[in-house]
Formats: sequence, structure tokens, C-alpha cells
Amino acid sequence: MSATIPAPVGRLRAVWDRPAVRHGLLALLTAAVLLFPFVEGDDADIDSLANAAAYVALALGLNIVVGFAGLLDLGYAAFFAIGAYVYGVLSSFQVLPAWSPFWQPFAALHLVEKINQGGGDLVHFTLSFWLALPLAAVVTAGCGVLFGAPTLRLRGDYLAIVTLGFGEIVPIVARNTPYLTNGAAGLNGVQAPHLFGYNFTVQATPYYYVGMALVALLIFTSIRLRDSRIGRAWMAVREDETAASAMGIDRTRAKLLAFAIGAAFAGAVGVFYVAKLQTATPDMFGFPVSVMILVMVVLGGMGSVWGVVLGAALLSLLQSWFLPDLSEWLHTLGAAIGNDWLQQIDLARSIELIFGILLVLMMLFRREGLIPAARHAPSLDFAAQHVQGVQRGGFDGELAATALALPEPGRGNLLEVRGITVRFGGLTALNGVDLVVPAGGVVAVIGPNGSGKSTLFNVITGLVPADSGSIRFAGAEILGLPPHRILAKGLARTFQNIRLFANLTVLDNVLIGQHARLSTGAFGAVLRPPRTRAEEARALARARSIIALFGNRLAPRAAQAVSYLSYANRRRVEIARALASQPKLLLLDEPTAGMNPAETLELAEQIRSLHALGLTILLIEHKLDVVTQLADTVIVLDHGEKLAEGRPDQVRRNEEVLRAYLGRAAREALDAA
Repeated sequence: MSATIPAPVGRLRAVWDRPAVRHGLLALLTAAVLLFPFVEGDDADIDSLANAAAYVALALGLNIVVGFAGLLDLGYAAFFAIGAYVYGVLSSFQVLPAWSPFWQPFAALHLVEKINQGGGDLVHFTLSFWLALPLAAVVTAGCGVLFGAPTLRLRGDYLAIVTLGFGEIVPIVARNTPYLTNGAAGLNGVQAPHLFGYNFTVQATPYYYVGMALVALLIFTSIRLRDSRIGRAWMAVREDETAASAMGIDRTRAKLLAFAIGAAFAGAVGVFYVAKLQTATPDMFGFPVSVMILVMVVLGGMGSVWGVVLGAALLSLLQSWFLPDLSEWLHTLGAAIGNDWLQQIDLARSIELIFGILLVLMMLFRREGLIPAARHAPSLDFAAQHVQGVQRGGFDGELAATALALPEPGRGNLLEVRGITVRFGGLTALNGVDLVVPAGGVVAVIGPNGSGKSTLFNVITGLVPADSGSIRFAGAEILGLPPHRILAKGLARTFQNIRLFANLTVLDNVLIGQHARLSTGAFGAVLRPPRTRAEEARALARARSIIALFGNRLAPRAAQAVSYLSYANRRRVEIARALASQPKLLLLDEPTAGMNPAETLELAEQIRSLHALGLTILLIEHKLDVVTQLADTVIVLDHGEKLAEGRPDQVRRNEEVLRAYLGRAAREALDAA
């Protein structure tokens, strides 16, 4: 199955995908932004767009948290407030400590100045607006980490409730610390920015340009992060935390980074906003602000950078331009027809209700937003599907060796499981199970449903804790390690129930499999030095070469979301993703489940090819003919205990194994016959 896109939309996207078109439109947009103050002489309209720039920047920050990482944050305005008060307190006359020699170095750096008030020398903080922008970003990022560290282990509604509480706490603290924030009355006399001797004062135009420059910077940062190792990790966590962890992503670290960067965006915007207004009150940062920013993200399209820019700009201008103008038209109409209610209506005061209605309508009719983040590839015609030959049998050995770059299997036992016991309450899922996988071998684990096979895989890969026992991989104890560290050691897996990142493409899924083998961090993702560009190019080339191993099964579909693939192709993508991590040991959990005989035979040959390349394989499989073809050793589990172990032909004749599979009564009836 593949996505179907209407022809007009497809043609528009084809035009948009041309670099010359995109660059031309971006140049036109830049020219319009730069020329607007000269064309529009109304200072109020320029000020409205400056305010819109602030909300666009806030929405871009929340999009990092909600759209990229999938963390529902209902208290985002708290970081907006923290950034605003950082600059407000350090550039106003609110806090005036006594002067002492301690402050002399700061005065030399023009961060403070000595003033005389009431007969005594006092310190007046004079933090520059331009220094406050990065300082507030760092402070709010730190606050994001401190708040997120204990709370981001929560998910869904629980996380939303905690962030809502945090969003309410910060304005309350500001209201109840008058010595620092002047309480409910708010800070006054916040210093206006200066640039090359020019004082911004209260003019709208300089703030307009600063706001637009800030938006441009945050758009650039968002796009760079999205299209990087960091962005792929966030989207993997958003799609499926368990699968993301199994693919080498540290979930907690990824979520903390998203929270910190989103908070940094809000902190910088807070500095801009309070400098523009030259005052700050707790009421400016309440829950309605968080809701409004969230609605902007949802309207534009969660995870879509340009969609969020559009959604935030529309809603901000709706509040400052369209609703007031519409209210005036209604007043005029009311006066003309003698209707008092129309003459008194003020739509701008109902903005929260309007935002709520818009949010409900978006959820009902266009959940993906105005500009969806996911761009589904068009349907493939016959020629496109056969751009590469049909893959039959095993992988080409030379091509596979180059694409997979598998490490040497080593010697001795690669995996040793000793006495593993797992209990879920009163149920014993595994009871003292032992298992040995020699380097370069193929070991199959079989058994009836509920025998503990998948639980064994989950314990080995760190997804389920064990009550007792030992697991040694390549000579080192791995029991108790988190899944991402186990993957980094060279142990990759697939799942019984396919766990792919459904809204991401085949290519992105395979790229995510390489996460633990890449090293680019947040700064490298944004700045993209030559080392980062080279690493990303190698990762992309390797991902494409792994996909190409599957021939026309996957290669023509590399740009399609995996949710549009057939079941068998999704199985292939999951195996390709696991292979991308360069495993020493590959755990396959019922890889041929749901496949027809031809597909089963094809996959069995591919697994045999991987074994021929030196890859060690631990396999769960119900199809005994596949097990017989592939496995050197077969281990049988029943009710959480090891029932038998040996060569495939020995196990197939084992009486206890036959009873476990057929049932004791059925086996006795078969013997009697």
C-alpha cells in the first residue's frame, strides 16, 4: 500500500522541491519583511508585527518540545517569564544592593554602575540587551534541565499536568517576591536596547527588525536540528520510546535536550518582549499564554517549522489586527441598524474562546495542521517499483559486506545467559533459564505461545529487569544496563510486533538505526562543521546501501512513510534498521511471522547470507522448517523453563518438545493411532 496524493498537490510539491523555486520565494519573503516598515508607515501596525514575531519565536521553541519530541508542555510560558525577569531585574532599578569593591570589576565590564541614592552608594545593574539574550537562553535552558530531570520520565497526561503546575508556579513566585520582581505591580524602567549609540526607546521599527532577526535565527536553528541526528532521535522518541531506546537512543537525555532547547528559545524571546514593553508583570505569563502558543503549533502543524511560523503569525495577527477591525465593523453595523449588542461586542476579549474553537476544529478536520510535517511520497507506478531488480534469495555477499560493515564476530561464547529469572507479580515468566550463543553461530529459541521467548529477548536487551541471574555479552556483564547502552555494545533486535517509527520514512528509520554509531551533538547539528557534514553524508550513503540490499522491495520506497508499506516490507525495514547499527549479535523475534511461503523463503535466505558474513544470530521462530534450515542449536522453552536443547533434528524428535507443542492428550492420541 502506498500513499495517494491528488495530482494538483503533487504538481505543487514538485515545483516546490526545485531549489531555485524555494530560494526565490525565500528571497521574496525576506525582501517583504525588510521593506514592510518603509511601505507601512503606521507605527501601530509595525508594532503588531513585532509582537507577532515574538509569538512566532515562542511557537518555534514549543515546536521543539511538542512537535519534534512529542512532549506535551502546558506550562511553556514559565520559561518565557524566567527569561523576561532575567533581563528585567538586571536592567531596571528594582534591585539596588550596596556598593562595595566587589562590584568594581563588573563596573569595568559595563554590567553595573554606581549610583547615589538617599546619601549612599548603590549598585544599578546595566546588563546589555545583547548580552541578556544568550544569558537568558542559558539560564532558562538550565531551568528546563532542572525541571525536566525528575519529571520527563512521566508520559502523556501525567507530564501535561506537571508542566501545567510548573507554568502556574512561576507567575505565583513572581507575584510573591516583590523585593525582586516588584510583585503584582510589575517591573518598571526596564532599559531599552542600545546599538552603536542608537537608543531604541519606544519606537516600533527597531524592535520589528530585531524580532524578525530572532525569528530567522530560530527558524534556521530548528531546521538544522530537525534534519540531523538529534532531530531524528527526538522524532523516534515521539513515535515509539521503546523502539527508540532499543535503537541506541538515550530517551531521557533526548527529552532533556529538547526541553532545554525549547526553554532557551522562550528565554531569549522573554528578553526581547520585556525590552520592547519596558515592563514585566506576572499576568503577562499566565496559563492562557501557554495555551495560545500550543494552539499556534497545532494550527500550523506539529513538527512543521514553516507550518508553525504560519500558524503563529495568523493567530497573532488575528488577535491584534483582524478581530479589532472586525469588532469596529460590527459596531458600525450595529449603529446603522440600531442594535445595541453589536455596538458593544469586543471580539478581542473572546480570544481564548476563539482559540479553543480553532483547536477543536483542527482536531476534527485537519489534525496534521496547515502545513503537515510529514510529506507523503506519491504512489509508485510499475516502472518506479521495479527501478531495481527483484531481490530473490540471499544478499549479494560483496555488496552486503560493504554496506553492513559488520564487526568481527570474535571467538568463544558471544552471549552467556545464566540462571535468568523474571517474575511479574505472582507469575514466573522465566525460571532459571540458561542460554549460550557462540560467536558466529545461529541459535534458535522455540516454544509454544506464552513460554517466555519474547520475555527472554526483552531481558537480554534491557527492556525488562531480571530478578536474578547473569547476562554476559562479549565477556562483559550487561544485565541492568539500559537498552541504549546494550545496543551501543553491539546487540540489536527486532520485535515480535513490529515497532517502526510509522510517520517517518524508510530512509529515516534506517538512519535512526545508526544513532549510536554517530556522534553529532546539538551544536554540531546547528553549525555543521566539515566533520559533521562528512559524518552525515557517510550515514546517508550507508543507509541507502542497506536499503538497496533489499532490491525493489525497499529501494523505490525509501522516501515513503513506513505506515504505507506492506506488512512484509515493514518487516524488512525493521531488519534493515537493526543491521544499520552494526551489530555483533542480531536478535530476530519471529521475523517471518505473517509472511507467505515465498516471502518466508526469501527472508530465510537473507538471514543465511548474514550468517555467512559472520554475523551471530539469536532467533525466535515458530516455523520449524525455517529453524531447521538456519539454526545450529535449538533451545525449547515451555512455561518459562528450558525444556530441551540440541541440534534441530534432535529437538524435533524430542518427546517432551512434541508434547509441549501438541499438548499431552493430542500426543497420546497420535501415538495410539
